[in-house]
Amino acid sequence: MDARALLSALQHARHYEGQIAQVVEIPARPPRYADLREPLPLPLQAALADRGITRLYTHQVEAIEHLRAGRNVVVVTGTASGKTLCYNLPVLEELLRDPLATALFIYPTKALAQDQLRGLSRFGDARFGISFVAGTYDGDTPPGERRRLRDSGNIVLTNPDMLHQAILPHHSRWNRFFTHLKYVVIDEVHAYRGVFGSHLANVMRRLHRICQRYGATPLFLCSSATIHNPVDHAARITGRGMELVNDDGSPRGPKRFVLWNPPVASPPSPLSTEWRGDKRRNDTIAASASAPAAASTPPLHSMERGPEGEVPSAQAPSGERRSPLTEAMNLLCQLVREEVQTIAFVRTRLAAELISRGAKEYLGRLSPRLPDKIAAYRGGYLPEERREIERRLAEGEILGVVSTNALELGIDIGSLDASILVGYPGSIASLWQQAGRAGRGAEEALIFLVADNAPLDQYLIQHSEYLFEQSPENAVIDPDNPHVTIGHLKSAAYELPIADEEVGLFGEYAETMLEILEDQKLVKHLSGRWHWASTEYPAATVNLRNIGGPVYNIVDDSRGHQVIGTMDEISAWSQLHTHAIYLHDAESYLVLNLDIDNAIAHVEKRELDYYTQAVTSSRLQIEDTEEERQWRGCHLGFGEVTVTTTIPMFKKVKYHSRDSLGFEKLELPPQVLETMAFWLVPPDACREAVRQHGLVQAEGLIGVANCLVEVAPMFVMCDVQDIGVVVDASNLGADTLFLYDRTPGGMGYALRCMDAAEELLQAVHQVISTCPCADGCPSCVGAAVPAFAQTDLDSGTRGRIPDKEAALIITHHLLGLEPYVPKPRERRVQAAVPPSPEPEPPPDSGPPDPTTLRRKLSDLGRRKG
Repeated sequence: MDARALLSALQHARHYEGQIAQVVEIPARPPRYADLREPLPLPLQAALADRGITRLYTHQVEAIEHLRAGRNVVVVTGTASGKTLCYNLPVLEELLRDPLATALFIYPTKALAQDQLRGLSRFGDARFGISFVAGTYDGDTPPGERRRLRDSGNIVLTNPDMLHQAILPHHSRWNRFFTHLKYVVIDEVHAYRGVFGSHLANVMRRLHRICQRYGATPLFLCSSATIHNPVDHAARITGRGMELVNDDGSPRGPKRFVLWNPPVASPPSPLSTEWRGDKRRNDTIAASASAPAAASTPPLHSMERGPEGEVPSAQAPSGERRSPLTEAMNLLCQLVREEVQTIAFVRTRLAAELISRGAKEYLGRLSPRLPDKIAAYRGGYLPEERREIERRLAEGEILGVVSTNALELGIDIGSLDASILVGYPGSIASLWQQAGRAGRGAEEALIFLVADNAPLDQYLIQHSEYLFEQSPENAVIDPDNPHVTIGHLKSAAYELPIADEEVGLFGEYAETMLEILEDQKLVKHLSGRWHWASTEYPAATVNLRNIGGPVYNIVDDSRGHQVIGTMDEISAWSQLHTHAIYLHDAESYLVLNLDIDNAIAHVEKRELDYYTQAVTSSRLQIEDTEEERQWRGCHLGFGEVTVTTTIPMFKKVKYHSRDSLGFEKLELPPQVLETMAFWLVPPDACREAVRQHGLVQAEGLIGVANCLVEVAPMFVMCDVQDIGVVVDASNLGADTLFLYDRTPGGMGYALRCMDAAEELLQAVHQVISTCPCADGCPSCVGAAVPAFAQTDLDSGTRGRIPDKEAALIITHHLLGLEPYVPKPRERRVQAAVPPSPEPEPPPDSGPPDPTTLRRKLSDLGRRKG
């Protein structure tokens, strides 16, 4: 592939309007090797030579030497750097020395475990004389294979869910395996953050107890993408001290990293001038990308009056850029036409389907063979569908795949020529993992970062040093969160009685929670131990991927009630409500009924010319204040809050024109979130400064909030969807900006943001003040319609373009800058939307008692029970 020629061709294409903001050339890097003090056993040398490996990279040698010396290790090197050999070789070396030895390999997904088994099995070729029993132990493993692994397996490849639900609770059946356990490998440890990571840390606490029961003291080896705190993060996950290995000796081919910024759209948002054919279908991409899945109530979009005073229905907000999905689709089609094998990463399932469908339709008009070269890949597909796409991609049958982050992890799909990142993926670690999917040996690779309208994306386009020079983010977990811990306490008591001296292993609230469980007759305290006293199987009630809510099945009634996908509850209520439009495999489905009791969405394929977006309303209530402080004259607070969200209606929007086709009422119960938040109350002088210019402080704070939630991931390793913002005056009697964790009990994001208030507000000010728009746009104060917003329930604040000038007055005042004088501007008209009812309180919910930990944990215990 000639990357320079391809970029030149793109710049001369008819759809090119100066989108290339910068091209960063990343030079090739030669390999660096090292030698082990003691050579590997001859069988391993032979197996490596059969794969063309005669020497090991520096990081591989360093990791093996640490493990040989009995030290736990976390390996932090780039994609395709050979991290797998860092743990495969020591484990196989131990098996040659002790054929009874066992090892537990933990992967975040079943697909990754199955993929890694294929590579591991190559060492078991009879020619090399290395004999071992290995296999994947997951939900797809047949009963006979499960028994074989349990009774005679040396290496078991599994995921946290199976370890939690199927292995640890039945440890007595696995006594042989645990007695001889020498190694525990946690691959892609950076992926375990937030709720998932907090759960895994508790699973590891339980694993340590089981190992101690059988007299095993395994070594832990973690592999990770580049994060700022790999040693601390791996130590918190495993509960063990770690040695860092990050001297990456692997070679790297040259890369051209292209920062691609979509042009400002002319209303209505067009597709490229090369686009022809069925515009209604193609414009689903531009329209759906530009429309939030959950509109605010009311969504006050910035509009300008037309020549006769009317408000144009499809007028784009000032400064709104063309959809990144449209841009990505154009790039993908161009690269596939040139037979450049490409992967495009998107943030949502819907985006994957939209780009895939549009690309297939366009390429089908050029050649009937090209549509078969395009595929979407995402969660919700059945396992056999995903395996077939992986095979076709690895064998070169597919030239373009549009994927969620399901392919970000180390599944072997071969080395591709180009990678398109549709919007900043939320963290530097994810960005480089996705970018690392492109690159074939010494050949040059192309990476495109297609910027979204979001403030953070536009900030990064202007400040690329953050991508290429800054240290990456910290991974955050909170294993002591009572909402997480309580299920594992019950599971641990079921597995083995918990001795009094072990209680502290599960955090500061563990003793109180055990006392509550005793009150509920789930455990008994006898002779210094907590014993399980119920017939319940507690592990079955704990979902490691989230804190609460079932997974909904999506059933196609027109095809014999076939399950075509799955979705979490929060997303289901906003995307699969009755009469919603759901996209699957580039086809439209009408939701006939959302059965909440049975967690099933009944759908039917339809040809429709509109999409739907939920309308939400949220209310936040402070329950308890844990910390207060002053900062630059502002009042900062942190504590417990309750956020109640309702979805009273949804809107039908016509493709292409984005005209409203009306609203339909919904009767869904309110969703109640008890979590942690920090809040900021500007001083009276700030409000007066805004008022003197005839502006409204609340409108400016909304702009600050929109930007704040976007830039926070630069300081806390989280997704934008992990945190929410609300501007409210009812709690404290003054306009207040709230930032809260969108996780029951909180994950620590809000507290970290409060501690970084200075840096956060400086970043917010820089984003807003440097944006070239006149009156506010999605790239600064934000319309909150990023391409990944299809699952966003928290758009009450972010579904509008607020007052940029008021926001600048506020940031200048808060940061002690020279007072800002707003520019005169034309009056803007807000789009009208029918008012929604106030959110109703949850059934049977009385005022919480914030002063008594025991009361709150008791309520939690009853819910989890």
